[in-house]
Amino acid sequence: MVETALERSQPLPKTSDPQVQIAGNFAPVPEMPVKQGLPVSGEIPGCIDGVYVRNGANPLFEPTAGHHLFDGDGMVHAVAIHEGVASYACRFTETSRLAQERELGRPVFPKAIGELHGHSGIARLVLFYSRGLFGLLDNEHGTGVANAGLVYFNDRLLAMSEDDIPYQVRVTPSGDLKTVGRFDFQGQLTSSMIAHPKLDPETKELFDLSYDVLKAPYLKYFKFTQHGEKSPDDEGDDHKRITRCVRQEQNVAFWCYAKDATDASDITWVTSKDTFCFHLWNAWEEPETEEIVVIGSCMNPPDSIFNDCDECLKIVLSEIRLNLRTGESTRLPIIDLTQHSHINLEAGMVNRNLLGRKTRFAYLAIAEPWPKVSGFAKVDLVTGEVKKFMYGGEKFGGEPFFLPRDNTILEDTEDDGYVMGFVYDEEKCTSELLIVNAQSLELEASVQLPSRVPYGFHGTFVRSEDLSHLA
Repeated sequence: MVETALERSQPLPKTSDPQVQIAGNFAPVPEMPVKQGLPVSGEIPGCIDGVYVRNGANPLFEPTAGHHLFDGDGMVHAVAIHEGVASYACRFTETSRLAQERELGRPVFPKAIGELHGHSGIARLVLFYSRGLFGLLDNEHGTGVANAGLVYFNDRLLAMSEDDIPYQVRVTPSGDLKTVGRFDFQGQLTSSMIAHPKLDPETKELFDLSYDVLKAPYLKYFKFTQHGEKSPDDEGDDHKRITRCVRQEQNVAFWCYAKDATDASDITWVTSKDTFCFHLWNAWEEPETEEIVVIGSCMNPPDSIFNDCDECLKIVLSEIRLNLRTGESTRLPIIDLTQHSHINLEAGMVNRNLLGRKTRFAYLAIAEPWPKVSGFAKVDLVTGEVKKFMYGGEKFGGEPFFLPRDNTILEDTEDDGYVMGFVYDEEKCTSELLIVNAQSLELEASVQLPSRVPYGFHGTFVRSEDLSHLA
């Protein structure tokens, strides 16, 4: 083993200590084949017909050294709903990495966040690549864990992580899950793509990025047509400017690029101070002011998820305005702190039918007590009004998912839909799927789940009419 006695004897920071990172309901669970006919309290709205799927990190093997929550193997949890009847299943996404470690019976791939630090991290990398060189491991088919995002695109459900290409997952007619395999868009994708692609609700195009922190090109932008045809890569060739901005404390360089641009000459860089956002919720253009409006949750201290932080962490939901003509930016908090006490809002979304268009509402997790989620907030992005739905007692959840009633959007019906998400009761050790009316914030239904669902990452909903076309 690379791990030394000295390393084991030293206390690990919280961000790489398995006793912190995968404790309680962050701990992994075994796979569960589909369970039908789950108990339902209340009534599931008739428009909710399909499958809610949510990704998460679930290490197959107990860590032998440092481990960050994001290092775990990908597991998808699925609640299928048809005519008010619900089922549940959870399965690992069968990545190349997972399959090899399962066959060997132990973890052998390095954990990108929890292990690759200092001399021991270098030693692990050397050992890993040596094993590949001698044919003891296959590292040519990706090392990703597919644990972060999920997107339904071009009749495929794709599980994604930041460091690999996607894996295609199929929902079976019974509501179970099956990994189809690593998906490179018929050979068009030759590098990783980040786990947060954006799907244009009108054109059905999928937009994404690929990045490499070690070698140029450091950043590549590309898109897919609704039929899955990939554009050429456009490279962010101004890497010197990126480096300069990163070195400035808490400054961020926004890369503004027209959707229909053909080369990197159309890039406009705008620097924004004190604007580290772990996630951005939406953005739209305001041509009359030549500005792009970005809605994001700004974190301070920056990058706290990867570094030790305590109760001093503050996350401020912000409106960031990028002026493409002057190259200047402004940032203002959306919530009026004279009317509300500070509230940390991190994971969430807007109505996805309006992604890239001006939106009024955002549905965001109340990340308190950090890093747990005690409820969600519906935020009026115009007035700053906040309405809360608290889970109560010792119940905690994760990212709230907004499902519009249908694909019809009128000015006064943007919030016509439902907010859903997994919630775990730490006293009773039980999990449920809550379905909340987004307009009234009243609980519509609760689906009791047959096993514990760990706190996880991002999810999506695939409607029944789309499931019938799922590849």
